[in-house]
Amino acid sequence: MPPGWPARIRAVESGVLTPPAPRPAATVVLLRDTAAGPEAYLLRRRTSMAFAAGMYAYPGGGVDPRDADVEPGWAGPPPEEWARRLGVEERTARAVVCAAVRETFEEAGVLLAGPDERSVAEPRDWSAERAALEAHELSFAEFLRDHGLVLRSDLLGGWARWITPEFEERRYDTWFFVAALPSGQLAALEVGEADRVAWLSPAAAVLGYEEGRFGMLPPTVTVLRELSQVRTAAEALAVAAGRSLPPVLGRAEVRGDRMTVRWPGYDELTIDGEFPEEPGPGPFADPLTA
Repeated sequence: MPPGWPARIRAVESGVLTPPAPRPAATVVLLRDTAAGPEAYLLRRRTSMAFAAGMYAYPGGGVDPRDADVEPGWAGPPPEEWARRLGVEERTARAVVCAAVRETFEEAGVLLAGPDERSVAEPRDWSAERAALEAHELSFAEFLRDHGLVLRSDLLGGWARWITPEFEERRYDTWFFVAALPSGQLAALEVGEADRVAWLSPAAAVLGYEEGRFGMLPPTVTVLRELSQVRTAAEALAVAAGRSLPPVLGRAEVRGDRMTVRWPGYDELTIDGEFPEEPGPGPFADPLTA
């Protein structure tokens, strides 16, 4: 169990700490086909990052308000169809899908957009545009408009939805998508928020996690385990079309010094052990009454 969890779990359990509301987010598992099967694009987040430092993850991030407020050019399943798929209202669905495509472009340099509903943008140096998006100097809708492009929502497949547990300091309501690396495009070898990027088969990535070589959060490794069953990127997209997306929320139980964290439906992720309470008022006590 991560060092900060026991104190925060007790603080939430006792009512001392009010859980922050989860922020909508999106992340995309980019897949490329090889002779040995599909590989996933993974980023190792820098240890200086506030969330999931040092962990392997997929390109992704929080929804930008402009993802919802400005409507981009669109091709593929419309927002109302994505709303039914994701289990949210139409405005939120448009923002989540937009965030998925935008973050994939910002972080990996892979653009799931094109001049029409049948093609993707030609490869070129987009570094200036990616930097402007990351600095919030440009909305993704404005970027698409300026370059005569439409978002290709048909290139995404909804895979899962995970919500950060209530006892975490930073919380996200994250939709996980899968996408095939478009022909002719290359994923970035250097990413500002990452100190390493790697293409790994899902099975190899899971093995690295199980051997302690790769740090991963529960949803990351769970999605990789599920993807280890598919033989191609196209098969992953086909499987995604039939998946339901109920939110998965980890919950903690406290019984004396014993703590258990469970993710419903994923028994293999259960964390259980003895965590004696530290003496003193604790980090979340009210300083006026402690």
